[in-house]
Amino acid sequence: MTILITGAKGQLGNELCKILGEGVSERGKLPPLYDGCTIIDIDVDDLDITSSDAVDAFFPTHKPNLVFNCAAMTNVDGCEGNEDVAYQVNAIGPKNLALACKRHGARLLHVSTDYVFAGNGSKPYVETDEPAPNTAYGRSKLAGEQFVLASCRNSCICRTAWLYGYVGNNFVKTMLRLAREKGILTVVDDQVGNPTSAVDLAWQMLLLAASKETGIFHCTCNGEAVSWNAFAKRIMEKASLDVEVKACTTAEFPRPARRPAYSALDNKHLSDTVGDSMRDWEEALDSFLEHYLEQENQQ
Repeated sequence: MTILITGAKGQLGNELCKILGEGVSERGKLPPLYDGCTIIDIDVDDLDITSSDAVDAFFPTHKPNLVFNCAAMTNVDGCEGNEDVAYQVNAIGPKNLALACKRHGARLLHVSTDYVFAGNGSKPYVETDEPAPNTAYGRSKLAGEQFVLASCRNSCICRTAWLYGYVGNNFVKTMLRLAREKGILTVVDDQVGNPTSAVDLAWQMLLLAASKETGIFHCTCNGEAVSWNAFAKRIMEKASLDVEVKACTTAEFPRPARRPAYSALDNKHLSDTVGDSMRDWEEALDSFLEHYLEQENQQ
């Protein structure tokens, strides 16, 4: 089997490449389906997915059987000021990949986001809840979902949130850096969601890809949804950093793009089909920090 991973330099793409290359994850051994697979890991410099001509030329040459689309414009504030660009990357790009997958008989797993919802709820969103994005990022990602589902039957949409991993920038790394530099943190406590490890998301997506399931799946770490402030406190606790984490409101730090107040996701479709293999967010975070801090100490 030949597997194409777009956005391979990002947090999730990197983790998928690592797991497939080693044949095993922190979560366990991969299904036999992936034994001896060929991995094509690409990023924007290798293939511009917004170009239908480039995508159409790529597929006959490389013949992927399975595609993980991790490529996206995820800078939420950047999308707000460049919605046309965000739409090209987050909507047209997935559409081009989905059409190519349909023509060549490939299976597609596409990553989406909690930002497709309004973020003003009071209980975790399930897959059948009506999307109502309030940002350019959310609108572009919702359009991408719709194009994928309409263009390729053999596809899954994997919505996730608050993602962190071993490569690139993310909230966990930023909090560790700022804590060491400043000795005090101020973090919003009126935005609630699901911290999600790239390790768990990659693992779950590989299990899902090995199934015959299609449609929309929420894929976030489990446990009670928390605020960014509570998330930061857990990071400090696990990293043994004696740092005060002050609370503030979103209104005190206005941003170009509106942040969802409550965007927790419920992995209902996973539970009803292949099974929900996402760990509790605290367990996943503790495991990540144990490995990440060990790597830091070895450098």
